[in-house]
Amino acid sequence: MLQEESDISLIIAQIVQKLKGSNLYAQLERQAWGSWEKRILKSLNSMCTELSIPLARKRPVGEQKELLNKWNEMGTDEPDLSLFRPVYAPKDFLEVLINLRNPNYENGDSLSFRTHLGLIQVPLKVKDIPELKECFVELGLNTGQLGIDDSTQVPPELFENEHVRIGQKVLAEQDSAAAQQYIRQGSPTALRAELWALILNISSQPEDILYYEQLKTNVIQHDLLVDSLIYKDVKLTASNDDYYFVFEDYLYQVLLCFSRDTSVLNHFAYNSASPPKSYIRGKLGLEEYAVFYPPNGVIPFHGFSMYVAPLCFLYHEPSKLYQIFREMYVRFFFRLHSISSHPSGIVSLCLLFETLLQTYLPQLFYHLREIGAQPLRISFKWMVRAFSGYLATDQLLLLWDRILGYNSLEILAVLAAAVFAFRAVNLMEVTSLAAAEAVLADLSTLKVMPLLQIFLFATVT
Repeated sequence: MLQEESDISLIIAQIVQKLKGSNLYAQLERQAWGSWEKRILKSLNSMCTELSIPLARKRPVGEQKELLNKWNEMGTDEPDLSLFRPVYAPKDFLEVLINLRNPNYENGDSLSFRTHLGLIQVPLKVKDIPELKECFVELGLNTGQLGIDDSTQVPPELFENEHVRIGQKVLAEQDSAAAQQYIRQGSPTALRAELWALILNISSQPEDILYYEQLKTNVIQHDLLVDSLIYKDVKLTASNDDYYFVFEDYLYQVLLCFSRDTSVLNHFAYNSASPPKSYIRGKLGLEEYAVFYPPNGVIPFHGFSMYVAPLCFLYHEPSKLYQIFREMYVRFFFRLHSISSHPSGIVSLCLLFETLLQTYLPQLFYHLREIGAQPLRISFKWMVRAFSGYLATDQLLLLWDRILGYNSLEILAVLAAAVFAFRAVNLMEVTSLAAAEAVLADLSTLKVMPLLQIFLFATVT
């Protein structure tokens, strides 16, 4: 009896400790995000002051007509953006994550975590290889995969033809859950746009098209400071990309409308972050005069437009493209630049990546760490952009198939670790961060699915 009471007391103590840690981490999330948010807003407000421009203004009638006339060819516009700068870049956000600490664990409460030698020092639970194998079982070596089994060396009758037939049946039945399960083995190119729309529950109803037109009207009527940040980001990223420069007009249309979409604010209900606020001029600090800025609560960072660019290959009707991007953002992408303990949050992804490398490629991990080339400093930019702009588009879409199929971003961390494993021999020879970055500078020739399969199911035990 005494033993049972002792066991129960121990279990209760463990539960209390976990709750304590959880509450502390939730508090940590809010504090860290609040500090980061203030820093972003300070940068935004400083830009306003330096350039003597408002956060928002109503466009003169002549300017409205001009913008409306060139709506479908905004890429030809060359505004002077030299004085504008991105509010922050992924490397700035990484520094914030590196400095996260949970005070509950500072005094040795988690001895096992103290052996983690990576940059992320928040003890979250992440999956190990056996758990990842179980989670991503459809990526197993004995399961057919688009991205592998549709290569020119494999006769289409062995897998591809049947997979296409099943996909057509799934679409005919309009079964979203079946589509999500199906896409775990990859989507045929011809079916991808419809399958993604089915999984995301997107259908172009007249009211959806009308809503997009209302957002467009708002863009025409009002000029926001973030518009220039969007222009600058597209010019610095997608416009210089061999795959995406042709979609420049689409990117402006989607991102400018997105910045005005107040429905995006709903995702903050399940996010530890809060939308940034600004104050009506002369009313600084008075809450009744505070407004969310921008209206969608999302300040774009350097590379933000690359969340949209790959979708332009699939959707050519602006309102449909817009709906798909917005749903992808509120389901997935916001987690890549928010501080949270969610398994698909960027903190967990960073920790998963570092844990996989340290556990399964210890020599490589320690070598890079010793020469001052912490692997996360290289891979972070890949994960925060979901590999967009780094992989060839066909490979990126195969990767995003699996994000939708598994409703998880964890595969980003697995792929990042797999890339390091693939280039391990070369990386073991480098002696500096710059040399390591050079080895991993070009990912455009990589084949995603073989890398994932080998890392998860072949070489690592």
